[in-house]
Amino acid sequence: MQSVIHLVSGDETEQRTALNIARNLLDDESGSIDDIAIVAQAGGIHAVTTDGEHAEDVQSLLDDGVPFKGCSNTLAAFDLEESDLLDGVETVPEGAVEVTRLQDEGYAYLRP
Repeated sequence: MQSVIHLVSGDETEQRTALNIARNLLDDESGSIDDIAIVAQAGGIHAVTTDGEHAEDVQSLLDDGVPFKGCSNTLAAFDLEESDLLDGVETVPEGAVEVTRLQDEGYAYLRP
């Protein structure tokens, strides 16, 4: 199974929940989870910035192989640069398109 977590809220509690879900999926011992991806856009982009409240948790997930994708449109809207993102966060042109693409590839959609 594959899951994509859509990180769109600027709310700290929702961001924490999304990252906890990712960690729980990654740590699942049943062997049923093959891939996890996290797409950050709108207010959720702040979770994947170098000065974000959850930067340490994001970096830990990145180090464990979870791909994070940040929406380029959101970066422009918030006047952020790619250099504001944690190392390893890939940018995609549009977050919603990336989520839709992953769903088309069989990823289950999760949004806390």
